[in-house]
Amino acid sequence: MQSDNLPGTDMIAAVSDSVLLTREGAVATVTLNRPERLNALDLAMWRRLGEVLREIEADSNLRAVLVRGAGQAFAAGADLAEFAKARATAADAEAYGRVMVTALHGLRDLKLPTVAMIRGACVGAGLEIAIMCDLRIAAEGSRFGVPIQKVGVVMPWPELGDLIETVGRAAALEILLEGRLFEAAEAAAKGLVTRVVPAERLEAEVGETLRRLTEGSPLSHRLHKRMARRLMDARPLDPAEWREAYEAVESVDYREGLAAFAEKRKPRFEGK
Repeated sequence: MQSDNLPGTDMIAAVSDSVLLTREGAVATVTLNRPERLNALDLAMWRRLGEVLREIEADSNLRAVLVRGAGQAFAAGADLAEFAKARATAADAEAYGRVMVTALHGLRDLKLPTVAMIRGACVGAGLEIAIMCDLRIAAEGSRFGVPIQKVGVVMPWPELGDLIETVGRAAALEILLEGRLFEAAEAAAKGLVTRVVPAERLEAEVGETLRRLTEGSPLSHRLHKRMARRLMDARPLDPAEWREAYEAVESVDYREGLAAFAEKRKPRFEGK
């Protein structure tokens, strides 16, 4: 007999299906999967996203990660329908926020290069997910913004810091204070996306980008991500950190890269 305190099989499947993880070769694809709600994120999705990212982190065979939305949108923000209960008090909101930030920073801090493929709405919480990715490729016609001032929500400190880091203080305040939606070209000008392509070219452009990423040295990718994150910290580099980039010449990947160049072949990197 099923306990009343435990979710049933159908409920567990529904939660798992809300964020899909698939693997094809060396690429993991994370799909936000509530197309009937334009992939609006609820608390269960945030939890599932955190779980999926931990699975990816543990898979040593992967070389890159794609994040996308099912259907016609990347993600249209948070699911406000649950806010009256899930974020009814300051304590509730803080607990909800911790789950969100765990997932967001889990994506930001993945050792693998990450790509967001954006079409349609990329708004609010969806935009927060997108800016955690290293590369953000958007289709013309995509829409961006953070209209939380319309419901009196305040972006918490960690998420606000991520937005300011991405676009700067002035642009972050413009986005939050006006709450308007804007097109992909403006998003690119603000630094929210790294590339805008015609809608019919989006899949091909992302595929080519992932190919370039997976053909590169995993060691190089890993160090560049960690070093770029470290430079956001104002503390001076210690001697070990300073040497880290130079020590890469003693790696297996470096020797393989030089050998492949000399032999006029594609390198077979191991990430070591």
